[in-house]
Amino acid sequence: MIKNNTKQAGKHHRLKKFLIAYLIIFSVLCLGYQVKATGITDDEINNETEELTNLENDVPFSMGVRVDTSNDEGTLAGTLQMLLVITVISLAPSIVVMMTSFTRIIVVFHFLRTALGTQSAPPNNVLVGLALFLTLFIMTPTLQRINEEGIKPLSNGEITQEEGLKACMEPLREFMFNNVDMEDINFFLDMSKTEDVEELSDVPSSVLIPAFMMGELRKSFIIGFMIYIPFIIIDMVVASTLMAMGMMMLPPTTISMPFKILLFVMADGWNLVIGEVVKSFNY
Repeated sequence: MIKNNTKQAGKHHRLKKFLIAYLIIFSVLCLGYQVKATGITDDEINNETEELTNLENDVPFSMGVRVDTSNDEGTLAGTLQMLLVITVISLAPSIVVMMTSFTRIIVVFHFLRTALGTQSAPPNNVLVGLALFLTLFIMTPTLQRINEEGIKPLSNGEITQEEGLKACMEPLREFMFNNVDMEDINFFLDMSKTEDVEELSDVPSSVLIPAFMMGELRKSFIIGFMIYIPFIIIDMVVASTLMAMGMMMLPPTTISMPFKILLFVMADGWNLVIGEVVKSFNY
């Protein structure tokens, strides 16, 4: 019995060795088949590694971003040009308010409405629209010069962008110089401590624009005061009459407003106001 058990144990031991050797050979064959299927050899891997190394050496910097702000002709690229156009469009309301006749016109219209005593007639959108169209009427010669001297040559590529911007600013500066007071320019020159100014062309736009704005506000308030005078007289007459009649509880503005509207219509007030405001500009 002992001999038989020893023989069986020897057979099982040899069987285990055979199975282990078979598994090792099978694994080696499978691994070689997978490497052959990929088609990549050690030489190819080494070649690709050398190519990547040479490419890294040829690149001036590995981690960086290069932004080209110019095209082949030396002008700004299309993306930056579009950015500048969007910036100008966003600043267009400020340009209209600060460098044209809009401020004087709209302030005068608000004084007129307050003097008449009507709270919302005409409404704000009507006044703003009328002021915009009157501004376009007054600024038409200036806008034509901007188109002829700045926009068209720039679009045709005859001048650079800096020259185009300067050509567009010159008609606006001339309009502001024609309607600004020298005392306002001197005031802002003193505040900015600008000394090298011998001619009007030497005045910087940063001084001319606020000086023009201050002059526009002053002139619009003077015109508004002149508009107020006849309507104040009507208010005083109506108030005195009501007091003489003993009607203390009746608001004078309720009675005077129809008379003020009647006076304004009979005197053709809109033509007078708009005509005088437009004539007050030098263009």
